[in-house]
Formats: sequence, structure tokens, C-alpha cells
Amino acid sequence: MLTYSAVKPGESTHAAPALVCRLCGSAEMRSFLDLGATPPCERILTPEEAEAPEVTYPLHVRVCERCLLVQLPPLITPEDTFTEYAYFSSFSTSWVEHAKRFVESSVERIGLGPDSFVVEVASNDGYLLQHVVERGIRCLGIEPSVNVGEAAREKGVPTMTAFLTPETGQRVRAEHGPADLVCLNNVYAHIPDLVGFTEGLRSLVADDGWVSIEVQHLLTLVERTQFDTIYHEHFQYYTLLTGQRALASGGLTLVDVELLDTHGGSIRMWARPSDVAGEPSARVREVLAAEEAAGLHTAEGHDGFAEAVSRVRDDLVAFLIEARRAGKTVVGYGAPGKGNTLLNYCGIRPDLLAYTVDRNPYKHGRLTPGSRIPVHAPERIAQDRPDYVLVLPWNLRDELVEQLSYVRKWGGQLVFPIPALEVVA
Repeated sequence: MLTYSAVKPGESTHAAPALVCRLCGSAEMRSFLDLGATPPCERILTPEEAEAPEVTYPLHVRVCERCLLVQLPPLITPEDTFTEYAYFSSFSTSWVEHAKRFVESSVERIGLGPDSFVVEVASNDGYLLQHVVERGIRCLGIEPSVNVGEAAREKGVPTMTAFLTPETGQRVRAEHGPADLVCLNNVYAHIPDLVGFTEGLRSLVADDGWVSIEVQHLLTLVERTQFDTIYHEHFQYYTLLTGQRALASGGLTLVDVELLDTHGGSIRMWARPSDVAGEPSARVREVLAAEEAAGLHTAEGHDGFAEAVSRVRDDLVAFLIEARRAGKTVVGYGAPGKGNTLLNYCGIRPDLLAYTVDRNPYKHGRLTPGSRIPVHAPERIAQDRPDYVLVLPWNLRDELVEQLSYVRKWGGQLVFPIPALEVVA
């Protein structure tokens, strides 16, 4: 039930959107975390925009006291964010490998073969479906961003440019047949029309098919103080319990779950059409019990997160100020969405972080939203030899510790801000 009204960039309104839960329709909403107001995290600025004003939106997360879905109002629309998108999944080597392992395990689990059909929703640049194509399995990506979808087609991955709705799902089913597997990674949080999107998944999947959804787990987000994964294009944050309830809204039943290390701690939910689902696995019961023990099956159990978040901010800002006073140079690595939440909430500007670098050439020569920190190519770090490198995509820690090992040659150190400040020699 989509009951929020969205405000588009450049528009203003004197009336705040009605705070009504998008899943169950309840108006009983409780504050979870208020990060102030920030610009949309992926709206990276060109040099020509550097002196222009930026539109900012409140970043205040609530929890529904009835169904417990943690959510943001959709103050921006998916069309604003994803028509042209700055994020290309294939720039992360570890993420491409993760996708390859998923394809291999899914082939075995479901028995996928030449006669099967796989659909990925929000398929980005073909990082996952390229492995399906290599196996000779028929597939289709549904990707709303024109620029990254074109990159997928260049790899030979069939991709349609569209947002998933019930009508889109029905059209794909009519043209290509039902999907044996529908998969989506880190997109179920990006959907303001949660019920309609879930109905679209049901339209796509065969009556005896499977749906796989990877999404960050609210339990680890809270336990590891991962507040920087909160930004405007993430409209909701799931426990397994609320994921189960969201799936049920579209006629899908949760049957299994896997705990993953990706994005600091994620869940992979396996669902099937309710008529064939059967009883959930023991792993579902175990994860639900862990969430309940952590207090996340009550609205009151979500209290206290804001205090932990403020401690992370205070420690990072104190470190950067002390480094500046000591004459040390600090630069960043990465310009991800999560990094922009961190920078803006902490009030970090170029006086504390001279610049950051990113592997994505789309971002080079631009400025991070709000904080206006310049983004350069990664080679800049070796040229300048800074004392500290603040790693913003901390979720790729193992990959980046190896990539940035050269920093030790001149005595530089890596700094990880989440879950607590850590300086690594």
C-alpha cells in the first residue's frame, strides 16, 4: 500500500508527506534514527554545479509499530535516481565473484538447464546474468537505468529498460514465459511501492518457480552500527520477519534463508508462490529467533540506535581534526552512496578530507553531494602518498586491504569508520 506522496527535486511543499506505513497502512510510526537532511547520495556533482544550490531532504527513519517495517518516506522517486545511475556493479571484483558463486549454486539447487529461464530484476550492468549466459541458460535482465543497461547489452546480456510493476511482470511472462528463477540483489530496499513490486515478482515467476532476494539485514545493521547504509534511495530496511511479511503481500512465501557477509551482513531470502511453498526451513526459524532475542520483533526494541550512531560520528570527526592539527594528510577511498551519508552526517568537508578516489571513471572530476569533496582516479593516492586513507566502502574490506596494500610502502595507514573507528597499519 503506497500511501506516501513523493516530492520531486526542485519542488517544494508546505505539507509534509503523510507518515503511513507502505506495507500495512498503519499511521503508528516511531522514530528510529534521524540523520538530519542530506542531498540524494548518488547525485554526484559536475564541476559546473559546484557553485549551485543543492536540494536536501530529511533522512529520518521510522519503524511501523504495527508491522515493524523500518522505512523512509519516498521524498525522491526511483525515476529520479535510476534513469541514469552512477553505480556499476562490475567495478567490484568481489561482487562479480559473489554473483558467479550464486549462479553456480542456483543451477545446482533448482536444476537450471538449457530449457530454463532466469530473470534478474535491477540487473545493472550484467554482472550476474553474464554467468547465466555463459552456461547457455536463457535469461533476461530488467534494468531501469539506461546507461548501465546498455553496458549489460554490450556484454551480450539481454536487458529491457523498465521498472518492475505487476504490468511489467505480466508482459515479460507473456513474451518470454514464466521464470524458473527470479533473482534480485540489493533492490528490495529501493522500492517505495513495495506491495506492487512484490506482485510484479509473482507475475514473473512460474507457479512452481523460485524467487531469491538479497538485502541487507537490519539485525547486523544495528549490531554493527552500519547507519551509513541509510540513504534516500533505500526506502526500507528488513529483518527476516518484515521481509516475510512483505513477500506475503504479493502472494509469495518465505521458505529458506541464507546469512551472507556481503554489505556488512545480508540475508538471502528464498521464496516460492504460496500454493507450493510448504513449511519454512529450520534456518528461517533460527534467524527469526535471533532477531527476537535482539529485540527487533517489538517496536521498543529498535530504540537506542541513535546513541550508538552518534558515538561513531564523534570518534571519526575527532580523529580527522587531530590528524589535521598534527599536519597529517587524509584522503578517501571510494565514493559510494554509504560514504555520502557518512560524510554529510559527520559534517566532513575538504578541510578534513582533501579528496577521495573511485574506480568508476563516471565519477572522476566530480564532487560528492553535499560535502563537495573532489573525486579522482585511484592513481592519485600513489602520487600524493597521504598519511591516512579513509575507506568509505568498508563492506569491501578484504578486497580493499589487498588493493591498497601499497599504501604501507610509505608508512600510510588505512582507516575504517564502521562499526567502530579502526586504524590499520
